[in-house]
Amino acid sequence: MPPPRLLFVHAHPDDESLWTGGIIARHTAHGGDADLIMCTWAEGTIRHAELVDAARALGLPRPPIMLGYADDRVPESAPEAQRFCTVPFDDQVRRVVSHIREFRPDAIVTYDPIGIYGHPDHIHAHRLAAVAADAAASPRLYRSEGDAWQTRSLYFVTIAEWMVEDVQGDLFASTPRDYLPGTAESMIDLTLDVAEWRDRKAAGISSHRTELKRSRTMQALMSLPPDRRGRLLGTENFLRRDLVPGGVDIV
Repeated sequence: MPPPRLLFVHAHPDDESLWTGGIIARHTAHGGDADLIMCTWAEGTIRHAELVDAARALGLPRPPIMLGYADDRVPESAPEAQRFCTVPFDDQVRRVVSHIREFRPDAIVTYDPIGIYGHPDHIHAHRLAAVAADAAASPRLYRSEGDAWQTRSLYFVTIAEWMVEDVQGDLFASTPRDYLPGTAESMIDLTLDVAEWRDRKAAGISSHRTELKRSRTMQALMSLPPDRRGRLLGTENFLRRDLVPGGVDIV
């Protein structure tokens, strides 16, 4: 059986590498096909160029699809475009349905329901991907956007409690533990060892030079001792929701 076809839906350039860089690199190294939809930032911006570099480092066979909405906190991410969370939802669903019907993924990968750590753009991307997956399967919805396609499973990337505990003192020292995210191991459906591909994941993260220069959190992560950084970059966790009986395994 060939590897399943995957579609990744992310809110911001760098999220694809930070949260799913390992599975993307692993999947493409094993001959799997995949595409990436990026919800914010427009083509021609510096972070779009960095995203293209990151996608290449991770092995994605085609450039990312840019929806071109504005980052919630960075209007210059898409000059003259609306903020991602304020665009009429039906218009966004229609656009993503069109891509799903074109790409015909077996599984869609996006954030968990709280957007991993509560970022509104992440939460919105989760909702958009989940609703679009359902809508794409209905032949009565968005008929002009192609033939209906049933995605078999949704996978939601999440951060495990042990990861939060590992980095709290270095990355979130001033944040009370109760305010930090973290999913209990018993609730995680898939823990993926991507240690073999963590160098490619790190290369993807490093491609986002603008965000690395701006973000103290990313700087702290990439400055951790090699053993700790390797353990964090070498593990990715997912919740799973099957849309048809049996769904599809992505590894």
